[in-house]
Formats: sequence, structure tokens, C-alpha cells
Amino acid sequence: MKKNKKADSSKLDREEEELLSSFEKDEWKTIKNVEKEKSSARKIAAKTLRKDVRINIRLTSNDLSNIKQIAAYEGLPYQTLIASVLHKYAAGHLK
Repeated sequence: MKKNKKADSSKLDREEEELLSSFEKDEWKTIKNVEKEKSSARKIAAKTLRKDVRINIRLTSNDLSNIKQIAAYEGLPYQTLIASVLHKYAAGHLK
């Protein structure tokens, strides 16, 4: 019995479906120097994730309560969620 080449996409989210579709369309290209690219990505990630500055901000207790609820739902510490939102905004990914 021949197996269908396509994966079962019924359990995939939208992003995973897009990746699968792109892969099946043979749109992916091989990277020539994988180790160099991995090393570069590691350096960028380390630089991005390093938190070297501390700030203090004042929020309303209601805002903080809402942020903590969202963070708990996402399974994140609330300070991590705040840092993530600020990072996305600073990088231009959140408006």
C-alpha cells in the first residue's frame, strides 16, 4: 500500500499549513554553509535575548492585573510578556 506523500494537515495551525505548503511546492532552498549560518543565527539570538538594562515603570493596578492574567494564560511570567511586547514594538513588529 502506497502512503500519501502529503502530511495530514487537519491538526496543523495556519503557520504550519503555510510551511507545509511551501515545502511541498519545493520552495525551500539548501543553505550552502549551514554551520556558518547556524553560528550567525546563534550570535544574533544571544544578542537579542541578552537583557542588559533594567527599567522601572509605573502602571495602573488594573493594567498590571490584566497583563498578569494574559501572561498566565500564555504560560509566561508577566515580566517576560511585558519585555516581549516592548521588544516587538521597538522592532517595528507591533503598532
